[in-house]
Amino acid sequence: MGNLAINGGTKVREQPFHPWPVYDERDDQVLKEVLGSRNWGGYPSPNTMAAKFAAAFADAHDAKYGICAANGTVTLEIALRAAGIKAGDEVIVTPLTWLATALAPVYINAVPVFADINPETYCLDPDAVEAAITDKTRAIIPVHLGCRIADMDALMEIAHRRDLIVIEDCAHVHGAKWEGKGVGSIGHFGSFSFQSSKLMTAGEGGMVLTNDKLFEEKCQSLVNCGRKETGYNTFEGNLNGWNYRITEWQAALLLVGLERLPEQTRVREENVAHLLELISGIEGIRPVTRDKRITTAAYYQLILRYDPEAFGGVTRDQFVAALNAEGVPCDGYFYIPIYQNPLFAVYGDEYPMCRPYFGDSVDPSRFSCPNAEKAAYQEAVWFHHPLFMGEKKDVEDIAEAIKKVVENIDELK
Repeated sequence: MGNLAINGGTKVREQPFHPWPVYDERDDQVLKEVLGSRNWGGYPSPNTMAAKFAAAFADAHDAKYGICAANGTVTLEIALRAAGIKAGDEVIVTPLTWLATALAPVYINAVPVFADINPETYCLDPDAVEAAITDKTRAIIPVHLGCRIADMDALMEIAHRRDLIVIEDCAHVHGAKWEGKGVGSIGHFGSFSFQSSKLMTAGEGGMVLTNDKLFEEKCQSLVNCGRKETGYNTFEGNLNGWNYRITEWQAALLLVGLERLPEQTRVREENVAHLLELISGIEGIRPVTRDKRITTAAYYQLILRYDPEAFGGVTRDQFVAALNAEGVPCDGYFYIPIYQNPLFAVYGDEYPMCRPYFGDSVDPSRFSCPNAEKAAYQEAVWFHHPLFMGEKKDVEDIAEAIKKVVENIDELK
C-alpha cells in the first residue's frame, strides 16, 4: 500500500466542496413573483424581468445595451448575424474552448478559422490572429478562458486596422474587468452563458452586450423571430430571426444571481490567491499567467500548468487522477482542440461554405495549433469555481493534496 489514496492511502479530504448552484429566500421570492404574475414566457420581447435583467447586467459590465437570449451558443450566432457576417465569411476562433465558439459561424454559413493560443495565458494569440487573416476574414471571437482575459488591446488594434468585428466570448468570466472596464463591453459584442456550471446560472440562458444602438436593435429582432417592435424598429428591412427568447423564470433567477456576483467574485479571487501562495514554491506547477491589465479576475476555472519533466515524466493525467483520489475534483481533458473533438461534426454536404476549409469532413491532421494541443494533453489542470466559494480550509485541503501528490510522485512512475 502506498501513501497516495490512489494506491490505497488515506484521502486528504472526504467531505464535498461548496454546493453549486446556490439559492436562498430571494430566489424563492422572485419565482413566486413570476408565478403570480401569470407572465412566464419570453413574449412580448423583451419581457418585464428580461428587460430589467438585461439593463442591470449591461450596466454591471459597462455596456450600453443588453439582450437576453436562450443560451450562450445562440448569443454568438445572434452577434454574428447582427454584425452582418455572411455566407463564406471567415471568423477567426481559438481551438481551445467549448466547440460552440467555432460552431456558431458554421450555423450561419460562415467559416471558422483556427488561430493558436498564447502558451502563457491559453487565450487567443494576437500574432496568430494576424497571421490567419485573409481577404475573407470578417470577425474575431476571442474567448476569455477559465480565469484569464484575451489581450483585448492588441486584438482591438488589429480589428480597427483591418476593419473586423470582435465578439468577446465571455462565458467564463462574468464580472471580470480589463483595465477597469467590464468584459463584453470592449469589443463590438460580448457573449455570455448562464448554463448550469457557469458563474451565474438559471440552468440555461445567455446575454449579448453591445454599445451600438443599431446592433442592439438587430439583436432584439433576431431573438424575437425577426419582429420589429417599438424600441428596435428603426433599421431598414427585415431579418430572418429565431425564437431565442429567455423566460421570465430565468431572468428572475439571474437578477438575484447578479446581486450575488460581486461578493462571490471577491471570495473566489481571495481563495485562489491563498491557494497560489500555498503552492508557490512547487517547481513544475504554476497558474496560467495573469496579465496586469486584468483588474478584476473571474475564476470559472483556475487553470494550473503542469510540467511533466519536473516530475520525472509522470503525466498530467496521472497527476490529475491522483488529486481526484485525494478528494480534490479536477480535470485534465476539460477541453481538447475543437478540430479534434468528434462533436465538431462539420460535413461539406451539410455546410458547403466550409468545404474549402474543412473538406468533406473535418480531418484533424490538417490543422496544427501546437500550443493548444500541448495545453490540452500535457499541461492544463482545471479546478472548477465551487472549490473556491467556501472557507480557507477548503483551499488549504487542495494545497495539502497537491503537496502530498508531489511529495509522493514516485508512486505514480
